[in-house]
Amino acid sequence: MKRNIIAIAIILTIFGCQKSGEKYASTETVAANEFSVPTDSTAVEKIIKTADMRFRVKNVQNTKEQLSKTIKAEGGTVAEFSIESTIQETDKVKQSTDSLKEITAYRTEGYLVAKIPSEKLDEFTNTIAKIAVFVDHQSMKLDDQSIAYLANKLKAQNRVDAVEKINKVASKKSANVESSLYIKDDYVDKKIENMQIDSRVKFSTITLNFYQDNTVKTMIVANDNLYDYRPAFINRLWLGIVNGWTIFKEIIIAISNLWMLILVGFAIFFIIKYFIRKNKLAMDQATKNMIDQARQ
Repeated sequence: MKRNIIAIAIILTIFGCQKSGEKYASTETVAANEFSVPTDSTAVEKIIKTADMRFRVKNVQNTKEQLSKTIKAEGGTVAEFSIESTIQETDKVKQSTDSLKEITAYRTEGYLVAKIPSEKLDEFTNTIAKIAVFVDHQSMKLDDQSIAYLANKLKAQNRVDAVEKINKVASKKSANVESSLYIKDDYVDKKIENMQIDSRVKFSTITLNFYQDNTVKTMIVANDNLYDYRPAFINRLWLGIVNGWTIFKEIIIAISNLWMLILVGFAIFFIIKYFIRKNKLAMDQATKNMIDQARQ
Protein backbone atom coordinates (compact mmCIF):
# COMPACT_ATOMS: atom_id res chain seq x y z
CA MET A 1 0.00 0.00 0.00
CA LYS A 2 2.81 2.37 0.86
CA ARG A 3 4.47 1.67 -2.49
CA ASN A 4 1.25 2.53 -4.37
CA ILE A 5 0.98 5.90 -2.58
CA ILE A 6 4.60 6.78 -3.49
CA ALA A 7 3.99 5.84 -7.14
CA ILE A 8 0.85 8.01 -7.35
CA ALA A 9 2.75 10.98 -5.85
CA ILE A 10 5.55 10.64 -8.45
CA ILE A 11 3.00 10.52 -11.33
CA LEU A 12 1.17 13.65 -10.06
CA THR A 13 4.48 15.52 -9.73
CA ILE A 14 5.50 14.72 -13.31
CA PHE A 15 2.05 15.70 -14.64
CA GLY A 16 2.12 18.99 -12.72
CA CYS A 17 5.54 19.89 -14.12
CA GLN A 18 4.31 19.29 -17.68
CA LYS A 19 1.25 21.54 -17.14
CA SER A 20 3.39 24.25 -15.63
CA GLY A 21 5.78 24.12 -18.63
CA GLU A 22 2.88 24.34 -21.07
CA LYS A 23 1.38 27.29 -19.17
CA TYR A 24 4.74 29.13 -19.09
CA ALA A 25 5.20 28.51 -22.84
CA SER A 26 1.72 29.87 -23.60
CA THR A 27 2.42 32.98 -21.48
CA GLU A 28 5.60 33.69 -23.43
CA THR A 29 3.70 33.29 -26.71
CA VAL A 30 1.03 35.79 -25.65
CA ALA A 31 3.67 38.29 -24.47
CA ALA A 32 5.51 37.94 -27.76
CA ASN A 33 2.29 38.57 -29.66
CA GLU A 34 1.40 41.62 -27.54
CA PHE A 35 4.81 43.29 -27.90
CA SER A 36 5.47 42.35 -31.50
CA VAL A 37 6.50 45.24 -33.76
CA PRO A 38 4.12 45.95 -36.68
CA THR A 39 5.35 44.77 -40.03
CA ASP A 40 4.93 48.24 -41.61
CA SER A 41 8.11 49.71 -40.10
CA THR A 42 9.60 51.45 -43.15
CA ALA A 43 10.60 55.06 -42.47
CA VAL A 44 9.13 57.46 -45.05
CA GLU A 45 11.19 60.59 -45.72
CA LYS A 46 9.74 63.54 -43.82
CA ILE A 47 11.92 66.64 -44.29
CA ILE A 48 10.74 69.93 -42.76
CA LYS A 49 12.23 73.04 -44.41
CA THR A 50 12.43 76.45 -42.73
CA ALA A 51 14.04 79.57 -44.17
CA ASP A 52 14.94 83.02 -42.92
CA MET A 53 15.85 86.17 -44.88
CA ARG A 54 16.68 89.79 -44.07
CA PHE A 55 17.02 92.26 -46.93
CA ARG A 56 16.81 95.91 -47.87
CA VAL A 57 14.16 97.30 -50.22
CA LYS A 58 13.22 100.61 -51.78
CA ASN A 59 9.73 100.79 -50.26
CA VAL A 60 8.46 98.53 -47.47
CA GLN A 61 4.75 98.92 -48.22
CA ASN A 62 5.15 98.21 -51.93
CA THR A 63 7.37 95.22 -51.15
CA LYS A 64 4.78 93.80 -48.76
CA GLU A 65 2.09 94.03 -51.44
CA GLN A 66 4.39 92.44 -54.02
CA LEU A 67 5.32 89.61 -51.66
CA SER A 68 1.66 88.89 -50.91
CA LYS A 69 0.90 88.54 -54.61
CA THR A 70 3.94 86.30 -55.17
CA ILE A 71 3.08 84.07 -52.20
CA LYS A 72 -0.50 83.67 -53.42
CA ALA A 73 0.72 82.87 -56.94
CA GLU A 74 3.01 80.15 -55.54
CA GLY A 75 0.08 78.54 -53.71
CA GLY A 76 1.18 79.72 -50.27
CA THR A 77 -0.39 81.83 -47.55
CA VAL A 78 0.67 84.74 -45.34
CA ALA A 79 0.61 83.59 -41.70
CA GLU A 80 1.71 86.86 -40.08
CA PHE A 81 2.91 90.32 -41.07
CA SER A 82 3.54 93.72 -39.52
CA ILE A 83 4.97 97.10 -40.59
CA GLU A 84 6.54 99.45 -38.06
CA SER A 85 7.99 102.96 -38.42
CA THR A 86 10.50 104.20 -35.84
CA ILE A 87 11.30 107.92 -35.58
CA GLN A 88 15.04 108.52 -35.71
CA GLU A 89 15.01 112.33 -35.37
CA THR A 90 12.45 115.13 -35.50
CA ASP A 91 12.58 118.94 -35.51
CA LYS A 92 10.09 121.83 -35.78
CA VAL A 93 10.87 125.09 -37.58
CA LYS A 94 8.69 128.19 -37.16
CA GLN A 95 6.82 128.88 -40.39
CA SER A 96 4.43 131.61 -39.20
CA THR A 97 2.76 132.75 -35.98
CA ASP A 98 0.29 129.87 -35.96
CA SER A 99 2.15 127.18 -37.96
CA LEU A 100 5.35 125.14 -37.81
CA LYS A 101 7.20 123.01 -40.35
CA GLU A 102 7.76 119.57 -38.84
CA ILE A 103 10.73 117.64 -40.25
CA THR A 104 10.88 113.95 -39.32
CA ALA A 105 13.42 111.25 -40.18
CA TYR A 106 12.06 107.75 -39.64
CA ARG A 107 12.96 104.13 -40.40
CA THR A 108 10.35 101.64 -41.67
CA GLU A 109 10.69 97.89 -41.22
CA GLY A 110 8.48 95.00 -42.31
CA TYR A 111 8.01 91.53 -40.87
CA LEU A 112 6.27 88.68 -42.71
CA VAL A 113 5.86 84.95 -42.05
CA ALA A 114 4.62 82.82 -44.96
CA LYS A 115 3.78 79.19 -45.69
CA ILE A 116 5.19 78.11 -49.08
CA PRO A 117 4.92 74.71 -50.79
CA SER A 118 8.20 72.97 -49.99
CA GLU A 119 9.05 72.17 -53.60
CA LYS A 120 8.82 75.89 -54.47
CA LEU A 121 10.82 77.26 -51.54
CA ASP A 122 14.11 77.63 -53.42
CA GLU A 123 12.37 79.34 -56.33
CA PHE A 124 10.60 81.71 -53.94
CA THR A 125 13.85 82.74 -52.19
CA ASN A 126 15.41 83.46 -55.60
CA THR A 127 12.45 85.69 -56.45
CA ILE A 128 12.90 87.62 -53.19
CA ALA A 129 16.60 88.12 -53.91
CA LYS A 130 15.61 89.83 -57.18
CA ILE A 131 13.16 92.12 -55.39
CA ALA A 132 15.67 93.20 -52.72
CA VAL A 133 18.22 95.98 -53.13
CA PHE A 134 20.63 93.64 -51.40
CA VAL A 135 20.30 90.68 -49.04
CA ASP A 136 21.75 91.04 -45.52
CA HIS A 137 21.13 87.49 -44.42
CA GLN A 138 19.69 84.30 -45.88
CA SER A 139 19.50 80.82 -44.37
CA MET A 140 17.64 77.51 -44.73
CA LYS A 141 17.29 74.65 -42.26
CA LEU A 142 16.30 71.04 -42.96
CA ASP A 143 14.82 69.00 -40.11
CA ASP A 144 14.41 65.26 -40.70
CA GLN A 145 11.32 64.02 -38.86
CA SER A 146 11.22 60.59 -40.52
CA ILE A 147 12.05 58.62 -37.36
CA ALA A 148 9.64 60.61 -35.19
CA TYR A 149 6.91 60.14 -37.79
CA LEU A 150 7.54 56.37 -37.93
CA ALA A 151 7.60 56.15 -34.12
CA ASN A 152 4.23 57.89 -33.86
CA LYS A 153 2.81 55.61 -36.56
CA LEU A 154 3.98 52.40 -34.85
CA LYS A 155 2.79 53.60 -31.45
CA ALA A 156 -0.60 54.43 -32.94
CA GLN A 157 -0.86 50.90 -34.39
CA ASN A 158 0.07 49.41 -31.02
CA ARG A 159 -2.65 51.43 -29.35
CA VAL A 160 -5.22 50.16 -31.85
CA ASP A 161 -4.24 46.56 -31.00
CA ALA A 162 -4.36 47.31 -27.28
CA VAL A 163 -7.85 48.80 -27.54
CA GLU A 164 -9.06 45.73 -29.46
CA LYS A 165 -7.70 43.41 -26.75
CA ILE A 166 -9.30 45.48 -24.01
CA ASN A 167 -12.64 45.45 -25.83
CA LYS A 168 -12.53 41.63 -26.05
CA VAL A 169 -12.29 41.34 -22.29
CA ALA A 170 -14.34 44.45 -21.60
CA SER A 171 -16.39 44.54 -18.44
CA LYS A 172 -18.32 47.13 -16.53
CA LYS A 173 -15.33 47.80 -14.31
CA SER A 174 -14.22 51.45 -14.45
CA ALA A 175 -10.54 50.48 -14.71
CA ASN A 176 -11.02 48.93 -18.16
CA VAL A 177 -13.01 51.94 -19.39
CA GLU A 178 -10.45 54.43 -18.11
CA SER A 179 -7.57 52.47 -19.64
CA SER A 180 -9.37 52.31 -22.99
CA LEU A 181 -10.06 56.06 -22.96
CA TYR A 182 -6.45 56.88 -22.03
CA ILE A 183 -5.09 54.70 -24.86
CA LYS A 184 -7.55 56.20 -27.35
CA ASP A 185 -6.59 59.76 -26.34
CA ASP A 186 -2.90 58.90 -26.70
CA TYR A 187 -3.65 57.39 -30.10
CA VAL A 188 -5.35 60.64 -31.18
CA ASP A 189 -2.32 62.65 -29.97
CA LYS A 190 0.05 60.55 -32.08
CA LYS A 191 -2.18 60.89 -35.14
CA ILE A 192 -2.37 64.67 -34.70
CA GLU A 193 1.41 64.93 -34.27
CA ASN A 194 1.86 63.11 -37.58
CA MET A 195 -0.73 65.35 -39.23
CA GLN A 196 1.24 68.37 -38.05
CA ILE A 197 4.45 66.87 -39.42
CA ASP A 198 2.73 66.22 -42.76
CA SER A 199 1.53 69.83 -42.88
CA ARG A 200 5.00 71.21 -42.07
CA VAL A 201 6.58 68.91 -44.65
CA LYS A 202 4.12 70.00 -47.33
CA PHE A 203 4.34 73.74 -46.55
CA SER A 204 7.65 75.28 -45.50
CA THR A 205 7.79 78.28 -43.19
CA ILE A 206 9.83 81.30 -44.28
CA THR A 207 10.41 84.38 -42.12
CA LEU A 208 11.13 87.65 -43.92
CA ASN A 209 12.55 90.82 -42.35
CA PHE A 210 12.90 93.76 -44.72
CA TYR A 211 13.58 97.48 -44.30
CA GLN A 212 14.14 100.66 -46.28
CA ASP A 213 16.49 103.65 -46.00
CA ASN A 214 15.65 106.39 -43.50
CA THR A 215 12.91 108.59 -44.93
CA VAL A 216 12.63 112.36 -44.34
CA LYS A 217 9.15 113.81 -44.38
CA THR A 218 8.05 117.44 -43.93
CA MET A 219 4.58 118.70 -43.09
CA ILE A 220 2.96 121.89 -41.80
CA VAL A 221 1.47 121.54 -38.32
CA ALA A 222 -0.19 123.92 -35.87
CA ASN A 223 2.06 125.93 -33.58
CA ASP A 224 1.64 124.50 -30.08
CA ASN A 225 3.74 127.24 -28.39
CA LEU A 226 1.08 129.43 -26.75
CA TYR A 227 3.50 132.30 -26.10
CA ASP A 228 3.64 133.02 -29.84
CA TYR A 229 -0.08 133.78 -29.84
CA ARG A 230 0.31 136.80 -27.51
CA PRO A 231 -0.21 140.34 -28.98
CA ALA A 232 2.71 142.57 -30.05
CA PHE A 233 4.59 144.71 -27.50
CA ILE A 234 2.81 148.02 -28.34
CA ASN A 235 -0.57 146.38 -28.07
CA ARG A 236 0.34 144.71 -24.80
CA LEU A 237 1.66 148.11 -23.43
CA TRP A 238 -1.59 149.90 -24.31
CA LEU A 239 -3.61 147.04 -22.85
CA GLY A 240 -1.50 147.32 -19.68
CA ILE A 241 -2.28 151.06 -19.36
CA VAL A 242 -5.99 150.46 -19.90
CA ASN A 243 -5.94 147.61 -17.41
CA GLY A 244 -4.09 149.84 -14.85
CA TRP A 245 -6.74 152.58 -15.18
CA THR A 246 -9.43 149.96 -14.66
CA ILE A 247 -7.70 148.69 -11.51
CA PHE A 248 -7.34 152.28 -10.20
CA LYS A 249 -11.06 152.93 -10.65
CA GLU A 250 -11.86 149.69 -8.86
CA ILE A 251 -9.67 150.80 -5.92
CA ILE A 252 -11.53 154.13 -5.71
CA ILE A 253 -14.84 152.30 -5.73
CA ALA A 254 -13.61 149.94 -3.01
CA ILE A 255 -12.51 152.92 -0.85
CA SER A 256 -15.87 154.62 -1.34
CA ASN A 257 -17.56 151.53 0.02
CA LEU A 258 -15.46 151.92 3.21
CA TRP A 259 -16.33 155.66 3.93
CA MET A 260 -17.58 154.86 7.44
CA LEU A 261 -14.29 153.26 8.38
CA ILE A 262 -12.48 156.30 6.99
CA LEU A 263 -14.51 158.67 9.18
CA VAL A 264 -13.89 156.51 12.23
CA GLY A 265 -10.21 156.53 11.40
CA PHE A 266 -10.12 160.34 11.14
CA ALA A 267 -12.01 160.66 14.45
CA ILE A 268 -9.59 158.34 16.23
CA PHE A 269 -6.65 160.28 14.72
CA PHE A 270 -7.91 163.67 15.98
CA ILE A 271 -8.75 162.31 19.43
CA ILE A 272 -5.30 160.88 19.83
CA LYS A 273 -3.76 164.11 18.55
CA TYR A 274 -5.86 166.11 21.05
CA PHE A 275 -4.72 164.06 24.01
CA ILE A 276 -1.10 164.23 22.90
CA ARG A 277 -1.27 168.07 22.62
CA LYS A 278 -3.02 168.30 26.02
CA ASN A 279 -0.35 166.18 27.66
CA LYS A 280 2.37 168.30 26.03
CA LEU A 281 0.84 171.56 27.32
CA ALA A 282 0.56 170.11 30.80
CA MET A 283 4.19 169.05 30.73
CA ASP A 284 5.27 172.49 29.45
CA GLN A 285 3.32 174.21 32.24
CA ALA A 286 4.88 171.96 34.88
CA THR A 287 8.33 172.66 33.53
CA LYS A 288 7.67 176.45 33.60
CA ASN A 289 6.51 176.30 37.20
CA MET A 290 9.62 174.44 38.20
CA ILE A 291 11.82 177.01 36.53
CA ASP A 292 9.99 179.92 38.28
CA GLN A 293 10.39 178.25 41.64
CA ALA A 294 14.05 177.74 41.02
CA ARG A 295 14.54 181.46 40.26
CA GLN A 296 12.87 182.55 43.49
